[in-house]
Amino acid sequence: MNRRSITKRAAIVTATAIVAVGTVGTVAATAGTDAPKKPTKKEIAGLFNTWNAALRTGDAGKVADLYAKDAVLLPTVSNKVRTDRAGIVDYFQHFLENKPVGKKVQTIVNVLDTNSAIDTGVYEFKLTDPDTGAKRVVEARYTYEYEKRNGQWKIVNHHSSAMPEG
Repeated sequence: MNRRSITKRAAIVTATAIVAVGTVGTVAATAGTDAPKKPTKKEIAGLFNTWNAALRTGDAGKVADLYAKDAVLLPTVSNKVRTDRAGIVDYFQHFLENKPVGKKVQTIVNVLDTNSAIDTGVYEFKLTDPDTGAKRVVEARYTYEYEKRNGQWKIVNHHSSAMPEG
């Protein structure tokens, strides 16, 4: 190879590299414009309000609709682990008899990525005994694990347990 061929080849390699880098930079710059955004902590914390509103309907099916098909529920006032829709509906049919009204006391949200987040903390429920009308407040620890599925936030894991010292 003569000097002229080497210079020509170097110019072609350099030009190809510049085009490649420019293309990668353009793809990277435009890829970010349509990329899904991570939800805010406030958005995830607000999912509780949707769940609490479903409780107020008194319809166990509406509450269960907020759970993924493969969700796991470790409920507050039952020793039975619920792993399917029928079990979740069954739990809420009984729980809703107490006309629960929930309120968060403390919340800690971890947004894991664009499609998953965890909300954990302490909440309390005002419950009314269906037989006597007596009211009581139950304070409990909770964890909701959410995943965005088909564009909707679903509960995939919900653990709630009464405070051990309360």
